[in-house]
Order: sequence, then C-alpha cells, then structure tokens
Amino acid sequence: MLYRTFGKTGWEVSAIGMGTWNIGTQWGEVDDVTSWATIRASFEHGVNLFDTAESYGMPNGLSEERLGAALAGIRHQVYIVSKIGHWGERTGQAVPKTTVDMIRLCCHASLHRLRTDWIDVMLCHEGSIEDPSVYLEAFDVLKERGRIRAYGISTDSPEVLKRFNADGKCSVVQVNYSLLNRRAEPELLPYCQEHNIGVMIRGPLAQGLLSGRYSADSVFTDSVRSRWHTDDRQRARLEANIAKVEQLNKALEPGAAMVTAALRFTISPPANPVSIPGAKSPEQAIMNAAAGDRVLTQEEIDKLVALLD
Repeated sequence: MLYRTFGKTGWEVSAIGMGTWNIGTQWGEVDDVTSWATIRASFEHGVNLFDTAESYGMPNGLSEERLGAALAGIRHQVYIVSKIGHWGERTGQAVPKTTVDMIRLCCHASLHRLRTDWIDVMLCHEGSIEDPSVYLEAFDVLKERGRIRAYGISTDSPEVLKRFNADGKCSVVQVNYSLLNRRAEPELLPYCQEHNIGVMIRGPLAQGLLSGRYSADSVFTDSVRSRWHTDDRQRARLEANIAKVEQLNKALEPGAAMVTAALRFTISPPANPVSIPGAKSPEQAIMNAAAGDRVLTQEEIDKLVALLD
C-alpha cells in the first residue's frame, strides 16, 4: 500500500481508503458480521482511512455504528472521516443545520455512534451550499474543543470549495471523480494542489459500473442506484456510461483487472488524492486495497483515456 501526506493535516494516509456507505444496507443487505469482517479486511490490507456520514445507512447512522464497532481496539491506528448535512432527509425528518449548536449536536451524535472521543475530519455534506458560515463557525468550535481534528467539505463545485476555503481553513475536500467522470480535472484538483487541501475521491468505481459486470440490460434494485431507471435522462446517462465501460472491456477483463485500473487512475493525479471505494464483502475490500500498491504511468493513463474518447 502506498501512503501519502494528506494535505495540510500532515497525516500519512493510505492511497486507498474505504467508504462505508455500502455497509449500511442502502446498497443491498449486509449484516453486522459481514460489515465487521469487511472493515477489518481493509485494515489488515493496509487501509488506515475510513469514510462515513451521519446519514449513511438504513436507518440513518447505521454505517457509523457499524464502523465504530469494527474499529474497537484499533481506533488509534486509523483516521475517520464523517460528514454532517443530510440526517433524516430520506424519511422527511431532516435536521436543520441553521445554528452552531445544531451542528455541534450532530457531531456529538456521530461521536456516540462511532464510539470515539474524536473524529479526525468532519466534512460539510451540503455540496451546493451558498453560505457555509454556520458550518465554519461550528467546526471551529468543535476543533477548539477537541471533538474534531480537521474539517472540510464534500462538493464537486470549485466555487463552493473556494467559498468554504475563503479563510484558508479547509483541510480536506471530497469530490466525485472516476474514469467516467473527469470534471474535477480542469479546476478543482489543481486548486486543491495549490492550496494543499487533502483530496478524497468518492465514486471512483462510478457506483460499481467500473467493475465491468453490468450491461445495458442490468436493472438496479438497491435504494441508491434504482434512481437510474426513473426517467429518460437517467436511463440515457446509464446507457452512455455502460457503453464507455464496454470500450474498457476490450482492453481490461471485467472484475479485478478493471477495478484495479479504475482505482489506480483516481490516485494518480498530481494532487495525490486518496480514493475511498466502498465494499460489501471482505473479498471486495481486499481487491480494492490491492490497487493501492502503485499509481499509473502517464502512458497507462493516456491509454485508458483513449479507450473512452
């Protein structure tokens, strides 16, 4: 596993982390035993950065609860990233993030679910937020009191990121980036590199499409990807992405070979990102972690990109 300096935090984190959205049953059933084994398999294969959020899981918070249970006894050896911003929205019971105290309350609830006294990075989960001042004030208070060590935002918008980093305090940004979605390359990734902001890559496998195991006839029934079948625009996007993956299939075998190439692509930009693929089994976790042993050469990157043009 490669380890790299995580922006201005100075921490040495694994190039491949683990996202825990998948273990909260929104992507299909996963039991407590399997989620524990999946997290431990990641750790045992070099992963030391785990990502979660207050809203991940059915019910809300289940991913944090399972992550906290699995990290018992090894908490001091890993870094935890969580996010505040979407609690209860799926059930029409959203918690308003309008005051510093409400955000502090949400953080303390995450601490309880994660069974920890501190969270290494807390992110604002509202990626299109116009005025982040309430989050910035709350995060400063939480950092001062030792509840969080650093903070940032999950967003795909360079403008939102710049507003959040107006005072230079943003330590980490989480952005959607993959072989099928390279919109972060022109502006967002260079901005992070210039300002020494740690980058986390979410969606590095395009929510599973870059495993190469799906076709245009595939029907997704989990609560996350089922939306791809809800209207003509979503279906057209899915079909276009499947067509691109089929181009990759000409050079890469579906499964481990494609997953490895796709993950290595996301950790190869000059901004030194950390990629956080999800996993629902120890086997998937081990396969993901194995991709973190090296980055791609420029020649390898060019070949992959050429297959999609």
